[in-house]
Parts: sequence; structure tokens; C-alpha cells
Amino acid sequence: MSAVVKLSNVHKSFGSHKVLDGISFEVRRGEVVALIGQSGSGKSTALRCIDALETIQQGSIEVCGFQIHSGKLDKQALRQAIGIVFQSYNLFPHLTAAQNIMLAPTCVKRIGRREARELALDVLARVGLAEKADHYPEQLSGGQQQRVAIARSLAMQPQVMLFDEVTSALDPQLTGEVLKVMEDLARGGMTMILVTHEMSFARKVADTVIYMRQGRIWETLPGCELESPRTPELREFIGHDF
Repeated sequence: MSAVVKLSNVHKSFGSHKVLDGISFEVRRGEVVALIGQSGSGKSTALRCIDALETIQQGSIEVCGFQIHSGKLDKQALRQAIGIVFQSYNLFPHLTAAQNIMLAPTCVKRIGRREARELALDVLARVGLAEKADHYPEQLSGGQQQRVAIARSLAMQPQVMLFDEVTSALDPQLTGEVLKVMEDLARGGMTMILVTHEMSFARKVADTVIYMRQGRIWETLPGCELESPRTPELREFIGHDF
């Protein structure tokens, strides 16, 4: 099966600071890939480059047939193929959960409000929040807000979902709520790339784990083998988690 996401020799610097130093990897349809590593290793930057939120200096990135490094990239079309969820929920406080979700389908896809409302209720049900459709963000817990943010991305029916440390600001109970939603998406065949510090979750859900260090891919292994890393650096990194 051909790759849905393909990075080839990608380099990214901020000024004189090199953040990505020639990384290459592929993600096939239905695959879950977890990026792990210390803070500053380039994981989140890699996600932002995949979604064209950052430009690269060298190499190439292809996502769902889009050449991300091309000067002719149609970013609006790309945004319909990729969903991205960040650590911060970025919900509009003056809109209900359903209205937050309806915004992109009505504005970007130009679907009617009634259809958009039905879509919003459907994706809220998928993340276990059907009864919260008319609640405002301030009436929701952090975990519930993050699940609304995931539902908002799902409403655009993306081919690939990117998750950037989406549980790092949540307490353990709320983290569990969000991870269950992500696990359900993985079981449903969603192609996912996630940056996470949840090693047990990566081992359980990820088909492939990529350990990044100093802007490079240091080790790649199946999620089920995460307890048995080959490099001493990865052994040290995950030692306290298992």
C-alpha cells in the first residue's frame, strides 16, 4: 500500500538553530505512528511541517497527494484532508460545542446549517459528548473541551489526523477520556500521527513508534516492542515509564 504521508530528508531551522536534521519516514493508510522524544527533539515541528504550518528548507513532504513543499500548494484543500488537534483546545468561547464544530463545514464546505448540525451531533456522539452539544466551552471540563476539538476535526472528514501532545495539559482522569477517543479512532482505521509522552498508550495503539533525538530519527520500532528498545538513548528515555 502506498504511503499517505511521506517525508524525505526534511530539514527545518529557525535561524541558526536546526530543529529537523534530515528526517524521513512514511505513514500508510490506516496506520498509527507515534513520535516520542525529549522536548526540543523536533516532534511538534515535524507535525507542523506536515500540515504546512511551517516551511522547510530542504527535502520534501507529500500528504494525501499534496506536495507540501510546493509553492503552488492549495492550503485550503490540504486542510480538508488533514485534521490537527493541539494541546490548547482553541474553541471559540461564545459558541456552543455544536456551533464550534459547525463553523468549518458551513464556511469551508458550504453545507447547510441543518446538515452541519446533524454532522456536529454525529461527531460529538463519536467522542461521547452528544449530550453536551449546546454547552459552551466554559461549561465543559478540559477533557471534554479537547474531545470537542477532536470532534471539530472529524467533522471535516479528514484522511489523516495529527495530534500534538493533546493530553499534556490534562490531569490523569481527563487524559484517559481523551486517549480512549483516540484509541477508538485508531481501531476504526483512522490514519494518525501523534506526538505523545504517554508511553503505555504509544505501545498499545501505535503500529510504529519513532524516537526523535536532536532533530533526527534515532530509532524506529513497532509499538508492541517499545519495552525492548535497541539504543541506549531510547532505553534511558522510556526507562521510568515501564
